[in-house]
Amino acid sequence: MKWGKLLVIAVLLALLVVVYQQQWHLYLSLDQLKAQQQQLAQWHNQHFVALFVGYLLVYIAVTALSIPGAVILTLGSGALFGLGWGLLLASFASTLGAFLAFLSARYVLRDSLEKRFGERLQQVNAGIDRDGAWYLLTLRLVPLFPFWMINLVMGLTRMPAWRFYWVSQLGMLAGTAVFVNAGTQLAQVEQVSDILSGQLLLSFVLLGLFPLLAKQIVAWLKARRVYKGWQRPRQFDDNLLVIGAGSGGLVSAYIAAAVKAKVTLVEQHAMGGDCLNTGCVPSKALLHIAHGRKQANALNQHGVAVTVGAVDFKAVMATVQQVITAIEPHDSVERYSSLGVNVILGKARLLSPWQVEIINADGQVTQRSARTIILATGARPLLPAIPGLAESNWVSSDTIWQLAELPQRLTVLGGGPIGVELAQAFARLGSQVTVVEALPQLLPREDDDAAELVQQQLQHDGVTVYTGHKAVKVTQHNGTQQVHIVAADQAPLTVAADIILVALGRQPRLDGYGLQELGVETNKTITTNEFLQTNFPNIYAVGDVAGPFQLTHAASHQAWYAAVNALFSPLKKFKADYRVMPAATFCEPEVARVGLNEKEAAQQGIAVEVTRYDIDDLDRAIADQKRYGWVKVLTKPASDKILGVTIVGAQAGDLLAEFVLAMKHGIGLNKLLGTIHIYPTMAEANKYAAGVWKRAHAPQRVLAWLERFHGWRR
Repeated sequence: MKWGKLLVIAVLLALLVVVYQQQWHLYLSLDQLKAQQQQLAQWHNQHFVALFVGYLLVYIAVTALSIPGAVILTLGSGALFGLGWGLLLASFASTLGAFLAFLSARYVLRDSLEKRFGERLQQVNAGIDRDGAWYLLTLRLVPLFPFWMINLVMGLTRMPAWRFYWVSQLGMLAGTAVFVNAGTQLAQVEQVSDILSGQLLLSFVLLGLFPLLAKQIVAWLKARRVYKGWQRPRQFDDNLLVIGAGSGGLVSAYIAAAVKAKVTLVEQHAMGGDCLNTGCVPSKALLHIAHGRKQANALNQHGVAVTVGAVDFKAVMATVQQVITAIEPHDSVERYSSLGVNVILGKARLLSPWQVEIINADGQVTQRSARTIILATGARPLLPAIPGLAESNWVSSDTIWQLAELPQRLTVLGGGPIGVELAQAFARLGSQVTVVEALPQLLPREDDDAAELVQQQLQHDGVTVYTGHKAVKVTQHNGTQQVHIVAADQAPLTVAADIILVALGRQPRLDGYGLQELGVETNKTITTNEFLQTNFPNIYAVGDVAGPFQLTHAASHQAWYAAVNALFSPLKKFKADYRVMPAATFCEPEVARVGLNEKEAAQQGIAVEVTRYDIDDLDRAIADQKRYGWVKVLTKPASDKILGVTIVGAQAGDLLAEFVLAMKHGIGLNKLLGTIHIYPTMAEANKYAAGVWKRAHAPQRVLAWLERFHGWRR
């Protein structure tokens, strides 16, 4: 078998060497086709069968050897043999050549690749078995990749040979017909005026429109396939039905009502979702109180005698609830009802692509139909499979607000934004806090210097930080919880904890909504395209359940696209734009960024220039006793185009907004430097960062001449 493969490789290489040595591939050009037009026409009249068979064999050989030029041969078949015979020749020749290339790749390479990458290829082959014919048809109709590459790659999979042949024959037929028809018209071009003929212009129009038409055909076929077996209602109760009243769901419903569409919003728990009730709002209220206590203590160092007593934790949590209550009307049933939204409190489950079953709190069951549906079901805290954790006294970012007493010892599993914010808040309120993070640094997505400054501040606040450590089990010893943590090349440690806060990420809410029963595709999150459509084109997903961001403002941003696309597609739709997505961690110091940071630029191999302004030199920071942090700007080398910004310091989240605007609208550092900033404000740090960049790019040669000029004037 080994010698057989070597023989096939040798024959293929020999044929390629001959083709390129004899420069036969140069004949596969439009100029050569026109130059040989009269000679070929004469052969056509005298030796039709011989020319047809010879052309067929050449076409098959070119395709089988993956030599560029199949498009020219397709045009030539139309020019020589007309639409009927030309289409017959090109259709079968291209498919037969592709089939030979497919078989060659399979015979020579597939077995060795499977031996080496067997486990990785199992998932690929499973997908090919399930949807391979559909994928191949899509690639044939809409040529995202060169045909020769498709032939070779498919040969390496487990796709049955006969399936590859008939799908290729069918899939390439439409495109081949367009090119053959264009070839029939190109054969008639004898003078400039011929270019203006109606048939020729139509052929060029078809060439330009075919990719778009093919894309629409693929979309139609895909929709037809996914909706098979479901009966579409003739009329709908709603234009749009939204499941979930978090930020994504609320914005979706708001937009639909604003454009006078009939919209129903279904919420299972509480209006406002996690952000209002257990996330952004309560955490920031708690941080405000904790930071205030820290600042009150600091006043004693500046001539103001302040006595900071014990924390009344019940009063603290009551204040947090008061903040939630004050904001609740913004997201309430009453407000959205007044806007024209039909709000239903209940559990929603998909029955079909257009029908939803709703069970309210009283157990009453109703059904509603909608032309389009948006899934905004959010996410919940992830509980890892750590032995003993489920039986311990643990809380999550959702349930920590139910604590009645301040924990004396709090262990936080996870050093991401949620873990860091809550660790600092409880430490400043008086808890003995320990943070355990498996990765080498806190805030793993941020630059090392930013994470290091945050860790220094946490430790200054009394937090014990273990990076590079992983919790492996939780046990009970003498009535005390013990969290066992390990790190590479270090002895195991135990940490005593009254309460364990699990802050190891959040997982999308996918269960209980009928997604699996309906067949909505998921892969950790709901799978969506660039328009936020699921595999059912009338069902959309936004927010944490869709990814890729778990940010409240990202969910709101997606909601605009999903709502507009759901209500106006196919007349008009927009691709979701994630190019400028800011994020912030609201510990002290705050860490805010947009675009690339240094770590990501290095990982992606993107060349950047780094400009840094240290805020400890800023007048307002000095006055406010906030002399820490920096503004770091990444620009394109030798350009003022901003690629990313990281700000560490007081009010970093607010300061970042200027750079978000600049990146969104293509404003560079030169214009930012020329913008007046109020003195004294923290926002001046942005201007000074631009000034640092400007000084680094000062034209030294021009400045030297200016120095001479001013010396001459003196």
